Parts: sequence; structure tokens; C-alpha cells
Amino acid sequence: MNTLRNKVQLIGNLGNDPEIINMESGKTLAKFTLATNETYTNNKGEKITDTQWHQIVAWGKTAQIIEKYLSKGNEIAIEGKLTSRSYDDKNGNKRYLTEVICNELLMLRK
Repeated sequence: MNTLRNKVQLIGNLGNDPEIINMESGKTLAKFTLATNETYTNNKGEKITDTQWHQIVAWGKTAQIIEKYLSKGNEIAIEGKLTSRSYDDKNGNKRYLTEVICNELLMLRK
């Protein structure tokens, strides 16, 4: 049950081409945004689509697959875990970021 404590599954479309970073250690990092859409009908009978944007990070072989096969607009399913971190921007302001660390990927449609 420990693997269920921090598990995220998302299906959506890449919002940008993946950013690929080859680290000095030899590891590959892929970063991209994923848009998920939820559609519902409001009390006026109007169809509303709510889009949420997620920051995705992948390492190693998963990042290499992303680099080779994925681009903006591709529909994918991912599984991973949520992480939060903070950093100081160039103006010295503290910024907070929540990301999904992707450990499984399924390509759905182009």
C-alpha cells in the first residue's frame, strides 16, 4: 500500500515541445506541460471545459523516449508522483512549484 500514498495518473495533451536537458552526470531530463480537460454542463445548460496545466518531469529512459517520440499536442497518459519545491527567481523572490515526476508513459494519439 505504500506505493499508493503518492500516486498521480493523468491523461492529456502536451502544451509544448519537451525541453530536454542532458546532465553532466550523463542522465537525461525531460520537462513539459500537460493540459488535462474536464467538461461539464453548468446550471444554464452551457457546456464548460475546464483546462488544468501540470508541470511534468521525467528522467532516464522515460526522458529519452519523450525526446524521441513526443511533441506539442500529443495525447499521452502518465503515472507518477507529486513533488513540491521552491527556488529563488532572478529578482530574489521565492517561487513555489508543484511537479509530477513521471515514471510511466503511454502514448495515445498524435
